[in-house]
Amino acid sequence: MNVLEIKNLTKKFSDFIAVDNMSLSIAEGEIFGFLGANGAGKSTTINMVAGLLRSNEGTINILGKNIAKNSRFAKMNIGMVPQDLAIYEDLTAYENVKFFAGLYGLRGDELKDRVEEALEFVGLHDKHKSYPKNFSGGMKRRLNIACAIAHRPKLIIMDEPTVGIDPHSRNYILTSVRKLNEMGCTIIYTSHYMEEVEEICSRIAIIDHGKIIAEGTKEQLKSIITNTKDIWIEVKSTENIMIDRIKEINGVEAVQLDENLIKINSDTGVNNLNKIIEHFITNHIEIRSLQEKAPNLETVFLTLTGRNLRD
Repeated sequence: MNVLEIKNLTKKFSDFIAVDNMSLSIAEGEIFGFLGANGAGKSTTINMVAGLLRSNEGTINILGKNIAKNSRFAKMNIGMVPQDLAIYEDLTAYENVKFFAGLYGLRGDELKDRVEEALEFVGLHDKHKSYPKNFSGGMKRRLNIACAIAHRPKLIIMDEPTVGIDPHSRNYILTSVRKLNEMGCTIIYTSHYMEEVEEICSRIAIIDHGKIIAEGTKEQLKSIITNTKDIWIEVKSTENIMIDRIKEINGVEAVQLDENLIKINSDTGVNNLNKIIEHFITNHIEIRSLQEKAPNLETVFLTLTGRNLRD
């Protein structure tokens, strides 16, 4: 059974087409990675699925029902964990979850039980009387999740749930995502941390310029670019790095600068390593390490879109 079905979805803002005739299905029980650089149409799509935006064309079905004709049904079956924290600093953790759970019609003992269940799930039950203004970034993110799951939705949309938090909190949230999935929730997961998507997602779609340009398991996506290789070069300083000049080397398809690491995506059929090293030596750039790596999701994304996911 498909929890989500999108057919021919289009969204325009004046003359700009943010989502362009998109079709997509997500089956029950999936953790579905939805990847796109800023401006690709990812957030617009998510907001339409969540009922926060109306489309110009196309349909969205949740559990077989059109959300435009069954808005309350859709609302009851969707939990939204937004990138921007949706919590109130002047309410306690318990009051925050109670407020949002109450919006779904929960009342009385059922409301109380669901609030406590959600706080327990995210590890904040002992902080139920505390105010979010005193929480760490990771605790606020966990409270954000509690507010989205108290009504036990079938589909949970997690938009950058680990952005800006410490590694311990990130691991806690990733573990929680897996547990929610094991409990029967279908999850749409977006992240700028590609390693998270590789770790937890069963299937992935890449969106660019409002269209899905690739979709499948991580193994299927990696198989798209078997003709490319990654060359990662760590340098002492990036002061003299000229990305455009590196791109001019025969066989180089994409170049990404990540602090002191230059990630070069190149055609496996072109033996250009000597030319690449020569460029660094000629420009007096000290190489600290060099390694060739097997393609990963980041390579796939960069190759298909020509952009870094964080752009």
